[in-house]
Amino acid sequence: MPQPFDYYVILAEMRTGSNLLEQNLSAIPGVLCYGEAYNPSFIGKKKAEELFGITLAAREADPLALLQRMVAESPGLPGFRFFHDHDPRVLAHVLEDRRCAKIVLSRNPIESYVSLKIAGQTGQWILSDLKRQKQAKARFDGTEFARYLDTLQGFQLTVLHALQVSGQTAFYIDYEDLGDLAVLNGLAAFLGVPGRAEALPDALKKQNPEEIADKVENPEEMAAGLARLDRFNLARTPNFEPRRGAGIPGMIAGAKAPLLYMPIRSGIEDRLTAWLAALGEGVADGFTQKTLRQWRRANPGHRSFTVLRHPLVRAYDSFCRHIVEGRFAEVRQTLRRLYKTRLPQEIGAAAYDLAAHRAAFLDFLRFVKGNLNGQTSLRTDACWASQLAHLQGFGHAAGPDLVIREDRLAEGLAYLAAEIGRRAPPLPEALPLGPFPLAAVADAEIEAACQEAYQRDFAHLSFGDWRG
Repeated sequence: MPQPFDYYVILAEMRTGSNLLEQNLSAIPGVLCYGEAYNPSFIGKKKAEELFGITLAAREADPLALLQRMVAESPGLPGFRFFHDHDPRVLAHVLEDRRCAKIVLSRNPIESYVSLKIAGQTGQWILSDLKRQKQAKARFDGTEFARYLDTLQGFQLTVLHALQVSGQTAFYIDYEDLGDLAVLNGLAAFLGVPGRAEALPDALKKQNPEEIADKVENPEEMAAGLARLDRFNLARTPNFEPRRGAGIPGMIAGAKAPLLYMPIRSGIEDRLTAWLAALGEGVADGFTQKTLRQWRRANPGHRSFTVLRHPLVRAYDSFCRHIVEGRFAEVRQTLRRLYKTRLPQEIGAAAYDLAAHRAAFLDFLRFVKGNLNGQTSLRTDACWASQLAHLQGFGHAAGPDLVIREDRLAEGLAYLAAEIGRRAPPLPEALPLGPFPLAAVADAEIEAACQEAYQRDFAHLSFGDWRG
């Protein structure tokens, strides 16, 4: 049976036991490990500047050349340790390469953080002789630990997502498993090598085996700091909404003004396009990535902007414009089928009163909630997609210089005009919306349904109740 892998990578962090895992892997016949082969400061081990004839400079110029030579010249299955701050070009390659076995090593983050702090004080990163052990205590810093944890989790999520989208799996091993011979031999089976370890090496010794509270100067402060952390990420708003692109074809620029409008579909696009046309003597639109780059190069000092509306106003605009009066027949069918919604198309304009309109809008908000959570068969249209998803999508093409909120629209546009040395023209008046004003429709139940539908917009874009 052919060997399933050409090489392996240990995806870990400092002070997670990666040295110990490397030592243990050496006990498996036919398995080799070349340390931190892509550490920015050395190759393989501290102070080493060459591996397989590849120097630091050569590795910088062509990082994969080292990997190719490692695979070609190793008398067994080679591998290396990789941390979050190592060469990102290599991470992208190994995560995509199915001939690379992924080993994910983890440790309790507070343990690794304290160990890192102690090693930083003592300068002792590896212990092979207990007589030479250096003692120190760490000082817990809550802000520093939060940043450390965020970096750690960000790297882990990057790895997890890459494996998920490519349909690969990894061998997950915890720091506490490193002393288990059966687990080590299970790893050998995963790697597809015939050899097995007969015993665990004992060259390296565990540093600082004391209880975590005994290894810090301020255990009470550490306990309080850890209590404030959301260990299970309970505050996270789940996101099943499809990611959006940058929406370049919908962007609008002044024909003779270096101003770019990046629309979030919300019902005010016509007003802003008219305003931009008055400022810029017409508009240019229909951009592609190429023509947008050309426009940006031809307009040095340009400014870009977008506008946020309150989610309730925006949802009501979408409902009135596209469901009650507009073209979304498939959404109307879904509302009728799932929510028994009664719209003017079914009951006639005369029978469609305020109560029916309010009930139908409430059904629409419930539909939007399900749609953004991936619970309907219909696509998420731009006019009711979350504004946060639009903002994140803009990032693929460079985000806006200014995000204006509708209630400060006149001030924001005046500021933009001044930025490019122009006087702002008047903003066209808004047209009445729908058969009934929103003020007559909105109540506590409507507000609550909107907040449930647009949890991420309310949480991340700091919106409050529309009614104040």
